[in-house]
Amino acid sequence: MPVKVVEDWLNACSGCEISILNIGDPLLDLLPNLEFVHMTALVDHKFYGQLGEKPVTEMEIPEATVGIVSGGVRNEEQKHELEQIRKHVKVLIALGSCATYGGIPAHANMWKNDEVFEKINRHCSSTTPAPDQQDLNVPPWIPTCTAVDEVVNVDIRIPGCPPHPDWIVEALTAVLNGQTSWSLPERSVCDTCPVIREQKSGGGAVKRCFENLEFNPEEGLDKMRCINEQGVLCLGPVTLAGCAGKSGVPRCIQARTPCRGCFGPIRKGARPMVDMMGSLTSVGLDPKTVVDRRAIMNRYIGGHGFLTPLPARPAR
Repeated sequence: MPVKVVEDWLNACSGCEISILNIGDPLLDLLPNLEFVHMTALVDHKFYGQLGEKPVTEMEIPEATVGIVSGGVRNEEQKHELEQIRKHVKVLIALGSCATYGGIPAHANMWKNDEVFEKINRHCSSTTPAPDQQDLNVPPWIPTCTAVDEVVNVDIRIPGCPPHPDWIVEALTAVLNGQTSWSLPERSVCDTCPVIREQKSGGGAVKRCFENLEFNPEEGLDKMRCINEQGVLCLGPVTLAGCAGKSGVPRCIQARTPCRGCFGPIRKGARPMVDMMGSLTSVGLDPKTVVDRRAIMNRYIGGHGFLTPLPARPAR
């Protein structure tokens, strides 16, 4: 009998759902064992009944064995929706870096909500200044943009922006085999990166990531020098490996560009910004020269208190 699945997105872009489609042929083997009873990307019927036959006043989430949620939580409706999904499923999977760590949207946590609204509604060059519209039928924001496990208990986390289809297959297969947990090995991107490490000083200031790297396009990655040692910020030392799935070689590195950190910390409790500053220092680079280093070094992990408003500086 197929396992019932609820899939929904919250504060997300649908990239995680595209990753589900990108599973390709293995998805055809999985589908006979899965019955999707709710999937917002196909039909969002939670306020209209399963057959769209009625408007309802309360959100309806069907009972299921597995819940897959992409996106973090930004407003009250998303928080309520997530809580309802958790109540109606046995195993909850947080899919993608927004769900596991807050993702790019959690950069907003560097400011208070009223500061964000002030910027959006009155200080954007493309916006006609206007008051906040509190009377519109728009769910109010919660205090911060959070990861899913900051609101409810999560059983399985599949990070990535987007997550790799290989890991979606592995996690779903584990659940179909009766497991209620699954995780990637605690390895860094550097552990799977084939570039040359000379442990020599990159020297001085950190270059912006859009500056050209030194490499011969006719040669393999094993002939290219470590990106950090070239003086360009690469977050590989503090980022969980797995972005390329089972093929191993990190996707950004394959494209001769620095790791952006989309798979988040290597292990729970790690402090990537602190660890990355140490990694830069070890090759002779000055971490203080990284432009907007607080945001850059916590690019995908603004939830869990990694990004918060800074205290106001005393007037001079």
